[in-house]
Formats: sequence, C-alpha cells, structure tokens
Amino acid sequence: MSDITLHLGQTLWFSSDPMIDGPNAAHHDSRGGIAVQDGHVLARGTADDLRREYPHAVVEDHGQALILPGFIDAHVHYPQTAMIASWGKRLIDWLNTYTFPEELRFGDPDYAAEIAGRYLDLALSHGTTTMCSYCTIHPESVDAYFTAAAARGMRVLGGKTCMDRNAPDGLLDTAQSAYDDSKALLERWHGQGRASYVITPRFSPTSTPEQLSSLGALWAEHPDCLMQTHLSEQTDEIAWVRGLYPEARDYLDTYEAYGLLGANGLYGHAIHLEPRERDRLREVGAALVHCPTSNTFIGSGLFDMAGLVAEGQRVGLATDTGGGSSFSMLRTMAAAYEIAQLRGVALHPSALLWLATEGSARALRIADRVGTLAPGSEADFIILDLGSTPAISQRSSRAADIWEAVFPTIMMGDDRAVSGVWLMGERLG
Repeated sequence: MSDITLHLGQTLWFSSDPMIDGPNAAHHDSRGGIAVQDGHVLARGTADDLRREYPHAVVEDHGQALILPGFIDAHVHYPQTAMIASWGKRLIDWLNTYTFPEELRFGDPDYAAEIAGRYLDLALSHGTTTMCSYCTIHPESVDAYFTAAAARGMRVLGGKTCMDRNAPDGLLDTAQSAYDDSKALLERWHGQGRASYVITPRFSPTSTPEQLSSLGALWAEHPDCLMQTHLSEQTDEIAWVRGLYPEARDYLDTYEAYGLLGANGLYGHAIHLEPRERDRLREVGAALVHCPTSNTFIGSGLFDMAGLVAEGQRVGLATDTGGGSSFSMLRTMAAAYEIAQLRGVALHPSALLWLATEGSARALRIADRVGTLAPGSEADFIILDLGSTPAISQRSSRAADIWEAVFPTIMMGDDRAVSGVWLMGERLG
C-alpha cells in the first residue's frame, strides 16, 4: 500500500442529477478534500475530518481553488486537431473541404502519433482527462490514439471510423474490412489498461446499408462495447439521408434497421429529432451528446437540452473537436449555457459542471470509474483556480456563494484556470 495524500481545497460533488433535481443535488464544502491512495479516491470529506482520520498523510493544500473530477469529453475527432477553427463551411462542405483531406494523412503512423500526442496534451492542459474519440478509417490512427493515451496514463475511449461511400477513395473501406478491422482493433485494445474500444460508423451518409449491417453484427457480438455515430446534426444532412435511405421512417431508423440502436449507443448532436426518434432513444436508454460550440460554429441549430432532459433522455457534453471551435470544456459549458438561453432556459452552474463531469461519464457508462470524487473512483481530478485572470478575479471576488464564484470561470475561463491535473493520483507535468 502506498502513502495516503490529502488534497484540500473547495469541493463539489453530486448526490443526484442537478439537471433534474436542481442545485440541491450538489454539495459544496468550502474547506473539503479527498484522500488518495494507490491511484484511487480513498475518502471524501471536510478538511478537518480527513486530517483527523489520516494524521500521517501527505497534505497538498490548494487553498481556495476548487477540486473537481477531470472533465469528460463525450465526442471528439482527434484527427481534426490541426484543422480546428477552419473558416466558413456548413457540415457537408466542411467535411469535403477540410476534414477529409486532413484525415487522409492518418495512414502514416508517424503523423497519426504526432497528432494523437498533440491532441491529448492540449486536452489535458484544459483539464480534460477522458474523452471518446473518432479516429480515421486507418487502423494506424487507432493504435496511435490508444498508445499515446497509455503513455500518459489516461482513460480513453475510441474507435476506427468506418466509411464505404461518399468520401475520397483513400478514406473508404468496405463492409467486410470495416468489420474485420474493427474486430481486430477491439480485440487488441478493449479493456487493455484504461482503453475502451467503441464501434464507430461515421454516419449513415458515408456507410452503405451493408456496412451498417456488418457493424451492427459486430456490436451484437460485443454488446458491452459502446457504439458511436452522428444523428440529425443539420437539416440538409437529414435531407441527404432521406434520399439515400428512402425506405427509412426517419434518420434514426437508418441505424435501428441495422442493429445500431441500443442502450450503449452514443448519438452525437441530435438537434433536429422527430417525435418517433425521441421516443425510441428514450425507450432504449441511449445517450445523446450535446456539442454546442460545433453547433454554433457550423450553423447546425439549437439543441433542446431542457426538453430532452425533461422527457428522460441521457445527455452528455462534448467539444466535438475540430468542428467544435475549442479544446476547452469550460468554453463548451459556456456555449451550452448560451444555447439554452436562446431556447429560454438558464442552465444553472451546477448543471453545467455535472454535464462536463459525471453527466458525460454516465453517457459513456464509466461513472463508476471517473467523473466523480466518490470513494473508490479513479483519482483523475483537476484543480480549478477561480481567479485565474483579472477579469474573472474581479467578478468572483464579489461572489455571495460558490455558484457566483464558479460561474465567471465557466463563462470566461480557459486553460489558465486549470492549475493542476492528476491522473490516477499522479500529477502531470
């Protein structure tokens, strides 16, 4: 058994979902902390109680900074790191102009390794300790991602993106090769260390029915795996899907018909949903992933957070790098707040923090391991400076409670607010 370390500061944790139960679901201790041993949270409590219980522990006192679980990003495209913030296109043109040419480069293992490392380091600098990423069609891109994450000790999820039509020749696989490559990668990486494999058809327009069926069969063989794809991001995309799948009842039906709808499914964007789609997603317990900076940057629309949560949908939060215009989950929380405001709802800071931590961990089915400060969880956590810039400091200094103190950092914070990152109890850098 290794030594126990106490990390003391302000703490926030949740006894239920504040999206449903409001801010009373959150519990704040202005002088709290966690005890960490062997890479896991041993205990959580007040600073005084922890000091009494563990009198011989090493103590790291973070003052008035906020101790939070590391942020969980539920939908990213790490291969788009280098072309993030590319100007002026809607989804389909944006894919053809920027994304596909960049993804063609990932058959080169050295380039894939370079970008994977760059992406993970950028994410960590912004306090994101776990993410679920699309790779490219190249197995090399998957190996690079999981290898880079293992070198950093990160819990990550991801998979080979599968496409067999409506993409450049160098980015096309087949129904059979998508199945074979995905199965081989799954067997190589799923459950190895902190890696989880995710079956990954990009979206219906770039997969034939045969490919969707083959990936549905693979998922049926490995139901413990997650499956991720895109759904109803833009209206012109939906019209495209109708033309490609004229027999489908709606966009979701193009997945459902081929075995790609289930409780372990992750459906990115989900902005323009039909009533039947909402009903089916709720019935099966699937997760929807809100990507607010992407939705505004590419002009996709306004996600119905309040309506979807009220009807019982599971929702995670994501940057959608690089359609999303930031690597920061703080910026992503701010964008989620702004989009909800445009729909007439002011999301409480407790809800925003929950979405970026435990909410996204629940969407990814890993809340028993990360996304919380609960005893027994893996000790992936960050220290958030609530006065990281003069603009934030002058506002938070007037705060009457923790929510007024943290909200300026949510709305104006960036990587400067993240003063420390720990993975399995070990500090980075």
